Amino acid sequence: MTDVDNGVLHTLFHSEQTGHEQVVLCQDRKSGLKAVIALHSTALGPALGGTRFYPYATEAEAVADALNLARGMSYKNALAGLDHGGGKAVIIGNPDTIKSEQLLLAYGRFVASLGGRYVTACDVGTYVADMDVVARECRWTTGRSPENGGAGDSSVLTAFGVYQGMRASAQHTWGDPSLRGRRVGVAGVGKVGHHLVEHLRAEGAEVVVTDVREDAVRRILDRHPQGVTAAADTEALIRTEGLDIYAPCALGGALNDASVPALTARIVCGAANNQLAHPGVEKDLADRGILYAPDYVVNAGGVIQVADELHGFDFERCRAKASKIFDTTLAIFARAKEDGIPPAAAADRIAEQRMHEAAQTRGW
Repeated sequence: MTDVDNGVLHTLFHSEQTGHEQVVLCQDRKSGLKAVIALHSTALGPALGGTRFYPYATEAEAVADALNLARGMSYKNALAGLDHGGGKAVIIGNPDTIKSEQLLLAYGRFVASLGGRYVTACDVGTYVADMDVVARECRWTTGRSPENGGAGDSSVLTAFGVYQGMRASAQHTWGDPSLRGRRVGVAGVGKVGHHLVEHLRAEGAEVVVTDVREDAVRRILDRHPQGVTAAADTEALIRTEGLDIYAPCALGGALNDASVPALTARIVCGAANNQLAHPGVEKDLADRGILYAPDYVVNAGGVIQVADELHGFDFERCRAKASKIFDTTLAIFARAKEDGIPPAAAADRIAEQRMHEAAQTRGW
């Protein structure tokens, strides 16, 4: 038995924390497709989560990523109030070199073979145009273009949800949700980050931005010649004096043993996934008096949007649901205070409680 087999079987059958319902290994030799579809939980309904297309170094790394991402989607969907469990798929390979119509159609057939237990969408390496192709073979596909019955780019509502989480964090910290006059550092001003800057500037916040792409920073500075400045890099941003809020909106692992001691902000609230580099970072933040708004709570606007496609997309309906991220974030902070635990742990408890109650209702 290979190491991949051992890792999958251990996670599935021997870990109460990360036990998954189903893992499907998919291969289509003609197109070169190699994929992993992981379903963590369907207690709340069909698993929903995106498809990541990435050149993993090993198959074991791809399986591990699918399992971790699927579990994260269970928690995100639960706290977003969606009637969906958590699932995720990864396609192994460099999308710039192996992605093809034939491969995406083959992938769609595999998703369809699950009969609706898994609903897919976009993620890193896949885009709206890709989901349009997948949907030709699989009706359980979201994140499609408006021309094909979908909602298109979900970054607008993702940013709106982060903004609501930021307002809730301000309410909890300063007793006022207004961000006017607050200094906010945004690391990563791509699809989501630049929309977040728009919300912040509209409310009168002062914004400091950084991004690895100079053109992304220049676009923001050109649009906002007043009230927005640039930091040399993320390390400089987190050390900015007078920073009230830090918003990681790029890569995961932004909160680690090096960055947490250097943070000047009172609040961390951003769109990036998996911001905590390892277990224990959430306690380090709490020990420093830094309020952390759990990433999978505040960045749920996107999944709220793709879930709505299944019912006939309505932007205002989605925006109303995403606005509830404000209340959910406040409830998490209240639970954290009541239980004497960090907000990340409180969020997990609330999500687990909802999944547990749903499973009991179903008689599982």
